[in-house]
Order: sequence, then structure tokens, then C-alpha cells
Amino acid sequence: MIAHDLLFVALGLVILLLAGDALVRGAVNIALRLGIPAMIVGLTVVAFGTSAPELLVAIQAVLVGAPGLALGNVVGSNIANILLVLGLPALIAAVPVEGRALWRSYATMLAASGLFIGLAFIGPIVWWHALILLAGLFAMLADSALQANNHRNGQRAAAAAAPDPEEELEGADPQMSWLRIGLFTVLGIIGLPLGADLLVDGSVRIAERLGVDDVLIGLTLVAVGTSLPELATTLMAAIRREAGVAMGNVIGSNVFNLLGIIGVAGLVGPLPVPTAMLGFDLWVMLAASLLLLPFLIANRPIGRAAGLGLVGLYAIYVVALIRMAGI
Repeated sequence: MIAHDLLFVALGLVILLLAGDALVRGAVNIALRLGIPAMIVGLTVVAFGTSAPELLVAIQAVLVGAPGLALGNVVGSNIANILLVLGLPALIAAVPVEGRALWRSYATMLAASGLFIGLAFIGPIVWWHALILLAGLFAMLADSALQANNHRNGQRAAAAAAPDPEEELEGADPQMSWLRIGLFTVLGIIGLPLGADLLVDGSVRIAERLGVDDVLIGLTLVAVGTSLPELATTLMAAIRREAGVAMGNVIGSNVFNLLGIIGVAGLVGPLPVPTAMLGFDLWVMLAASLLLLPFLIANRPIGRAAGLGLVGLYAIYVVALIRMAGI
């Protein structure tokens, strides 16, 4: 029964989200206890840890012979991140857009999108494509580290009162005992592959029962599911009128999805890119990214009208996918 498969998907998703959070908490505090600078921890452990659910789903999908699910998850998540994760909170409170601060990150996202689309057209994505994507990721991380270091040095030179970087790190807790750190880490390591296995198996069976390609399930059900943490965080921030970091989080997540998740998945096995994705979904992803350009140029927040437009566009996209699949 499809209800049984949906239960597997939901259970796998819950386990993934809880395990990902546990892994971040454990890994961040281990790194800080070992004396690794908070800046480096934020750029590596937190960045990779928060994307661990998507990464494990992609790897598991390739291993079970459903690479379309991995591609659909990444492309669908990037579309949902912009149209839903930014659109829905804007219905509650305007999402600020700090154009000057975001230009570099936004340009990186467009470059990552262009690189991914280019490699997709000369696909299937195999190990050498994956190495190119991962090289782009490491270059981005190195640039981010350099920018963060320069910013910190500028603050010190100006004698500005800077907050403790450890306090700003997700999951950082100086009072956490080694026992709890170990428990969080072990739960994360065990839970992530278990949740990914449940989610992927349930999704593949749903695709088989509906007689559709696993790409469609990845673009919709799995993509929205793995984007729920970002959506929940942004919605809560909007309710508290603190949605200022939403744009930066979405841009960073999209870059890591394209370069990191597809890069690692491509090393596990080949990722054939469906013709339908080449002709439609990749361009929707790029168009969604370009929708942010006017807000950055004008340095204007995303208001309710724009938020409604973004959510409406996502609804149109999903309806188009369903009609194209003949469901």
C-alpha cells in the first residue's frame, strides 16, 4: 500500500533530521574541545553536518540504483529553497536582502548552477565531473575562510566588540559533557544511514506504484522533505521578525547541494541526467536563482506580494511536473 510507503518516507525523514542535528551537535563540540578555530568549524563541520541528510540520501539512492532520486532531490531542493523557503516566510514578515553583503555569495551560486548545468549536458555525471564540482566546493570554502578571516582582522583593527564566535555556532555548548557529546555523535552516525535507507526505499516504492520516474519523487516529495529544516528555521525567524539571515542560508545551501552533494554522489556511481531534467527542471532552477537578482540590485526586502508570487510559482512548477508525468 502507498500509505505504508509514505510512512516509511516520513519515518526516514524524521530520523534523518534528528540524526543530522545530533551529528552537528556532537561534531561541533568535539572540534571546539580539540581547539579547532570556530571559524573553521563553522565553514566545515556545520556546513557539512547540516547537509548530511541530503548527502546520505544521495549516496543511498546511487547505491540502490536510483540515481534520478539523488539528482531530483538536489535540483528540487534548490528550487524549493528559493520559492518556498524564501516565499513562505515573506508572507509573515519581509525578508531583508543585504545586497552588498550577498553579491559574492550570489555570484558563487550562479557560477555553481552554470557549472552543474554545463556538466549535466555532457553527462552522465561520473567521477571526473564529480572532482570538478568538489574542486569548486573547496575553492568556495577557501574563499569563505579568507573573507571571514579578513573580516575578523578588520574588526580587531577597529577595536570593535565582536561576539564570541563559539556562541554563534549551531550546536555549540561549552557546558556539554563528553558523555553527551559522544552520545550525540554516535546517534548521528547510526541514524543518518538508517533514515536515508528508509526514505530512499519508501520513495522508490512510491515511484514504482505510481508508475513514474524516481526523478519526479526526488523533485517533489524528497526535495520538500529535506528542505523542511531550512523552511522551519526561516519561518520561526520570520515570526520573530529576525529573518535577516534567510537569504544567506538559502544561497549557501544551494551552493553546497550542487557542488558537495552531487560531487560526492558522483564519486559513488554514475548519475545519468534525464532528458526531461535537461529540458525543464535545470532551467527552472536557474530561473528561480535569477528571480533574486532584482532584489539584490535594488537592495529591497522580499515583501508579501513577492513572497506570494514565489509560492505561486512553486505551485505552478509542481502542477507542471505532475501533468508532464501524466498522473
